[in-house]
Amino acid sequence: MTRYAIILCGGSGTRLWPLSRTMQPKQLLALNGKQTLLQQTAARLITHVAPENLYTVTHEDHKFQVKGQLAEIAPDAVANVLAEPCARNTLPAIAWAVSQINQKDPNALIGVFASDHAIDNQTAFLQAWATAEIAAQDDYLVLLGIKPDQPATGYGYIKPTAHTLNAGAYVVDKFVEKPDLANAKQFLQDGYLWNSGMFVFKASAFMAMLDKYQPAISQQICALQADSLAQQYADLPNLSMDYGLAEKAEKVAVVPVDMAWSDLGNWDSIYAKRGKDADGNVTHGEVYSEDTQDSLIWASRGVIATMGLKNIAVIQTTDATLVCDRSRAEDIKNLVAQIKQNRPEITELHRTVHRPWGTYTVLEESENFKIKRIKVNPGAKLSMQLHKHRSEHWVVVSGVATITNNEIEFTLNENQSTYISKTHKHRLENKGSEPLAIIEVQCGEYVGEDDIVRFDDSYGRVADK
Repeated sequence: MTRYAIILCGGSGTRLWPLSRTMQPKQLLALNGKQTLLQQTAARLITHVAPENLYTVTHEDHKFQVKGQLAEIAPDAVANVLAEPCARNTLPAIAWAVSQINQKDPNALIGVFASDHAIDNQTAFLQAWATAEIAAQDDYLVLLGIKPDQPATGYGYIKPTAHTLNAGAYVVDKFVEKPDLANAKQFLQDGYLWNSGMFVFKASAFMAMLDKYQPAISQQICALQADSLAQQYADLPNLSMDYGLAEKAEKVAVVPVDMAWSDLGNWDSIYAKRGKDADGNVTHGEVYSEDTQDSLIWASRGVIATMGLKNIAVIQTTDATLVCDRSRAEDIKNLVAQIKQNRPEITELHRTVHRPWGTYTVLEESENFKIKRIKVNPGAKLSMQLHKHRSEHWVVVSGVATITNNEIEFTLNENQSTYISKTHKHRLENKGSEPLAIIEVQCGEYVGEDDIVRFDDSYGRVADK
């Protein structure tokens, strides 16, 4: 049977604010190594499936970043990125990808995995996946259950029966929601497993279960059309895989596994996964500490100096800093909700924003001006566009810029500049083999990012205004 894998690349990672934000969530960040969590996941999965059989479901807002990161690890997987117009939880996302695979091969064996998990024991993971595939061939919906090492209250639990399907796979007795501490301690003694959210099944078996237990979703998924995807997808219910299918199906199994797993759900879990110095501190960036123990100090830019801290997390970005007790890391989502009411942009965007063509960084802004550093990748170009309320001054600081201003095309080299009047159609392009960097100064009565009208775009954004 042909193997496939699906990566679920959604979510906003609120508990890892201020590093993780809506437009740059944790799965697109390098939190425990040089590669991002998505890239680590893809690299792990293509040791068991062919890269062209790797599917990724993400949000439309992250599509180009996901494709760019996958291109560095598994170029053949880029064509299989499915972009959701809106978030509809895990069941619709999985069903959409499975329906695509099922059209090719109903007998395909499919593994479903989150993009933001850390797994240190790759061998144990692959062995558990292979064990799950054996049960999946008999039309079981199989989960990977993590053997708990502590009474955690942040995970759902799975109770296995003593009934074995094959060496290592057990029929599931029941699922249990996140417990309180007392129940979590009892679950640990009774042999319950953490629910990792990882699934293995046969394509045809999944579609049969979907048709039986969620017939409306089955019909909606099979009727999806590219030209009406946004509306059709918005009509899907917000439903998890666990609640919508796994807890209802008759043939459900679990494979217990100890693979040094973490969902990297908060800053305390990041602390647990990274190497520590002699004082028990985890540091990132330029950090100087005196009399500081058991703390996480993360400097994205500039210097952080600490003194007299214990069990504290300090996370610094260019526009926001978090200081909290490490034991309160799970509660950060409540703080972020409060911040979002007054400063939503701080929870959504970083100063550096990724675009299909490269990045821009806001260096300074006020009511009637904004200064950006724009980097354009080799061979990339921005859309042909105009602005109704602002003019722009461009200075090339490195590379060669090809510029269109009201249909006149010309080039600028390093230390040369030009002026774009408001209402002028214009485009910035990098035809060279090296990155292009410019400084852009916007001036006008309004300098918001939505003051843009696109006329031609390589990335399908002409409808944006």
